[in-house]
Order: sequence, then structure tokens, then C-alpha cells
Amino acid sequence: MIGRILRSADFERVLGTPSRARSAHFAAHHVAAPPSLPGRRLSTAQAELSTVAAPVVHIAVDDSPGTVKEPVPPQGCWLGMVVPKRHARRAVTRSLLKRQIRAAFASIEAEAGKALPPGLWVVRLRAPFDRQQFPSAASEALRRVVHAELAQLVHKLTRPPRPPANPATP
Repeated sequence: MIGRILRSADFERVLGTPSRARSAHFAAHHVAAPPSLPGRRLSTAQAELSTVAAPVVHIAVDDSPGTVKEPVPPQGCWLGMVVPKRHARRAVTRSLLKRQIRAAFASIEAEAGKALPPGLWVVRLRAPFDRQQFPSAASEALRRVVHAELAQLVHKLTRPPRPPANPATP
């Protein structure tokens, strides 16, 4: 199952990298890292205030905040979607695009032998669809075009990387 990216820090981290694959309207970005942990909420509006001394917790030196730890490889995939209002004016269109993106990535898990590398994935709508060609926000024609383009993008992401070209030896 593919999780969802929820924190803006994760979106910023992924979108700060170059796109891994592009199509006419979409770009896919990837970072091989797990999602960030939630930050501590500092709030004085808690229902119960404690005046009891906090329990003493001993932290091993290796686990202290100042030590440098090796990065943990991600164990799953998390998906985020960026569908800006400037490229898809109607909420119906934005919802349709997001559903199509989720379905395209869910289809990868259903296919045998194909898998995405683990980590954080963000699919971004980078260009609007022509309103003259698709006047209805939820038309069947728009669904077919988006589905085909996302299938092509997913195919680019799941194919094995090409080996580097060997320079010809004289």
C-alpha cells in the first residue's frame, strides 16, 4: 500500500530535487527517504497542566540528539500530489486529476514484477490542459487523456535504469 505525504517539509524536500520523469503535463519527483517525523507541539492550551516533576529518562549516549546517525533506508512508498489552481481552475478537475494519479500509482502494486523504488514521490501538474479541447471539467475525454499520460509516466518510472554509455576505446 502506498502512503500519503502529509507534511509540507516533505513536499519541499522532494520538490527541491530535479524531476525523475516528465510528460507533457506532469512531472514526478523522488527522494529515497522516509517521511519526516512529526514535530513537537508546544501549546499552553492543554486541557491538563501537570505540576508533578517529569520522570527521569536516561538516554543512551548513542541515541542522544547530538550524535550523527546513518540515514535509515525507506521501507515503503509515500505519494504526494501537487495540482495547482492556476493549472486546473475547477475543483472538479483537480479532484479528477488527483484520483487519476492515485489510481496510476496503485496500479503499479497490482502489476506483477513492477515496483517503484521506496521513498517519497510527488507528482506535480506542470501545465494546464487546454480548456478549448476539454470544456467539461469531468469529461470522459479528459479522463482518457489523463489516464494515458499517467500510464506513460508510470512506465518511465518503473522501467530499469539504462546502463551508462561506454565511451568507445580507440
